[in-house]
Amino acid sequence: MIANQTPTAISHRELYEQDFCLWVEQALVLLREGNLTDLDLENLLEEIADMSNSQKQALESNLKILLMHLLKYQYQPEKRTNSWRYTIIEHRQRIHRAFKNSPSLKRHFLQEFTDVYLEARKLAAVETGISIDTFPIASPFTTSQVLDEDYLPE
Repeated sequence: MIANQTPTAISHRELYEQDFCLWVEQALVLLREGNLTDLDLENLLEEIADMSNSQKQALESNLKILLMHLLKYQYQPEKRTNSWRYTIIEHRQRIHRAFKNSPSLKRHFLQEFTDVYLEARKLAAVETGISIDTFPIASPFTTSQVLDEDYLPE
């Protein structure tokens, strides 16, 4: 910018493409002022929807890792390690924290449990080298067991 030159004012919508953090800050200011006219409502709605999707994806990722380790723990008892137990505990804690922050995620957990289990089953087979047919098609763990901080398949 040349000295003494006034920066060109850009719309809130244009700012979205140039500086996301500044766009968020301006969105907050515009909302607090009740200025919906200058607000980039289209992108704001998309970002809000993405926030929810991001939380759901994180939950599914934590559940997948948890289920995969529970399968490994059950089907490879000779290879059990403290690292596996640590991972099981850590991902349970992450799921419980997600439920505490957003109780509605419990519904998503229940809806996606079967599909996430099937993904975890495949990953467990690849990681262990055990035939996928060894692992049951339906989860051998109930949702209660998966969430129970003291449960380990023995």
